[in-house]
Amino acid sequence: MDASVNTWSYFYTHLMSIWLNRFYIYSCAAFGIGIWICFQFLATKAKKQDEKSTEKLTLSKVTQDVLINGYTKPKMKEVYVTGVKVFYGSQTGTAKGFATILAEAILSLNLPAEIINMRDYDPDDCLAEEATSKNICVFLVATYTDGQPTENAAWFCKWLEEAVNDFRFGKTYLKGMRYAVFGLGNSVYVDHYNTVGKNIDKWLWMLSASRVMTRAEGDCSVAKSKHGSIEADFDAWKARFLARLQALRKGKKKPCSGNCKKGKCKSKGRQSKEGSDREQRVSEQENTEVEDLFETTSEEEAGAEEDGSSNSVIDVEDLGKIMGHMKKAKKECELEEEAGKTGPSQQSSGKNEDSERREMITPGLRDALTKQGYKLIGSHSGVKLCRWTKSMLRGRGGCYKHTFYGIESHRCMETTPSLACANKCVFCWRHHTNPVGTEWRWKMDQPEMILQEAIENHKSLIKQFKGVPGVRVDRFEEGMVVKHCALSLVGEPIMYPEINTFLKLLHRHNISSFLVTNAQFPVEIRNLEPVTQLYVSVDASTKESLKKIDRPLFKDFWQRFLDSLKALAEKQQRTVYRLTLVKAWNVDELKAYAELVSLGKPDFIEVKGVTYCGESAASNLTMANVPWHEEVVHFVRELADLIPDYDIACEHEHSNCLLIAHKKFKIDGEWCTWIDYDRFQELIQEYENSRGSKTFTAADYVAKTPHWAVFGSRERGFDPLDTRFQRKNKTKDISGC
Repeated sequence: MDASVNTWSYFYTHLMSIWLNRFYIYSCAAFGIGIWICFQFLATKAKKQDEKSTEKLTLSKVTQDVLINGYTKPKMKEVYVTGVKVFYGSQTGTAKGFATILAEAILSLNLPAEIINMRDYDPDDCLAEEATSKNICVFLVATYTDGQPTENAAWFCKWLEEAVNDFRFGKTYLKGMRYAVFGLGNSVYVDHYNTVGKNIDKWLWMLSASRVMTRAEGDCSVAKSKHGSIEADFDAWKARFLARLQALRKGKKKPCSGNCKKGKCKSKGRQSKEGSDREQRVSEQENTEVEDLFETTSEEEAGAEEDGSSNSVIDVEDLGKIMGHMKKAKKECELEEEAGKTGPSQQSSGKNEDSERREMITPGLRDALTKQGYKLIGSHSGVKLCRWTKSMLRGRGGCYKHTFYGIESHRCMETTPSLACANKCVFCWRHHTNPVGTEWRWKMDQPEMILQEAIENHKSLIKQFKGVPGVRVDRFEEGMVVKHCALSLVGEPIMYPEINTFLKLLHRHNISSFLVTNAQFPVEIRNLEPVTQLYVSVDASTKESLKKIDRPLFKDFWQRFLDSLKALAEKQQRTVYRLTLVKAWNVDELKAYAELVSLGKPDFIEVKGVTYCGESAASNLTMANVPWHEEVVHFVRELADLIPDYDIACEHEHSNCLLIAHKKFKIDGEWCTWIDYDRFQELIQEYENSRGSKTFTAADYVAKTPHWAVFGSRERGFDPLDTRFQRKNKTKDISGC
């Protein structure tokens, strides 16, 4: 017992001693930990120094191996600029001379430079490549008579303008391309001063290309030139461009002008005084230019995108005009629509009817359609060059009508004698900027004048392709002679009161006729003279879906639609249903479509995926509504199973389109969907000479369908005589065109 007490007393004494001296114990522990941390820090630092020494030794050895053995390559420096392409548009040689001078100056900087005549450059093939090439593209362009581009730059400018207004290219088509523009002009011509340079600069920017510096202008007028002559203007701009080029080669961004609102500006104190003075002089020169309203740099544009700005690229210089034109056109269309709903009873009050009627093409509508590439004729007609016409001129394939019916796309004129329509379809190509109405209430032009000007305007559009890279000489010559006319541009051609006279004139000029109607005018369909091929748009198979898709103006639209199909069944010449598939809207109505086929008894049924035409306030259609080609094929197969008298005949994959034909066009086991156009002209001439007593049918002018056009062929509808072309820097087109 005493031993246990003594043991406990011993431990208790020592524990109390430790507790009373705990401060000293903690201090010793902290001191020890501190020494350990310092030791670890010094050891780690020494280890890193040893690793660096070893790395240097290894690199030294590798360098020796490179020099001696040559078995490894040194690390390459990042290249920011691979070269400069100098494009020139010149009429008298001034711009060409400037291009030579600039190229020599660039070469002196040990940088590759290429001088390019814009006549010899194909923007459709090559321009998109500049978005990834790390080249700088410089445009030295002169403005010629009446603000037009020079002859060698005409095609480039035409293509660029169309690309800006073509939804297929997209607003970011040239994103990544870097460019600079120097325009040559004469300020004496105030209205057209440097128009071409301004336009090229604007169009490139609207396609998301990035300016490396503000556009500059050279003035031939010595009195008004900033530096005393156009040569001095060019020299001043050249010095600025070369300085900017050297900065770009080093990967430097353009110094902030002080107007940056993103909070990313660096301190100006870091810039040298000389650099600041130079930037101040450049800024003063830039501030005197009109184009400062929409001046941006590559970095500012990229930063805006990073900050979540809109993808839409609109030039501030044109914003007022664009909004004004669109609002004006829209307002005029609304007034036209209201007038159309008023009816004829409220429009006549004893006055002369002709004096009351106004022109269909109002100033606002004229501006809007002209901007879209139309050549307007008189007061209610227009003509436009189809993209397939351009494609076939260059040997890159024709449209689906070439595959299905043998049309020569490069000889086809797309026109309409009436820009007005009775529907407001959700997939309308023109986003409803054209007028609408249920009857003709405008001034009327004579059919002879319309046809003559349509052919002249079409030829003038074809002439623009003369000398364009890739255009085949034989097809260009053939294209100058119109052989086919597609009355399907925009609007409802059958509304034109003199449509029958217009059709007769076409046939007398040996031009075949392909007329498209929206199935809202049954009386006019019955009274229609024979055409080569008559189309009816069957956009839906039920009353509800037709109202939702076509948005017709007629209150009795469904009965008119059914009566139009019945009228089509009475026609003896070739008839076609045109079905436009809109995913989630009308692709599940197979049985109803089959019933409509039995009603109208068409010779052919074209089934095509809807074409997405971009965003519009008038339509909520999106890319999600565009069916894939295989989805269209699946729909066609199921529809063909429901109509036993028909079968799938042809396919044009590129247009996302297939053709169902009546089995009577399968002769001796071979499809005969093509048209014998010479035979048709003979038959229509006999019909007119007999005043309609000698009739003919669709079977009288058929021709054999080539193997490559038949459904199931390896070519999938692409003519093997042409060369398939896939545009670079472009997302896959599933819309068909």
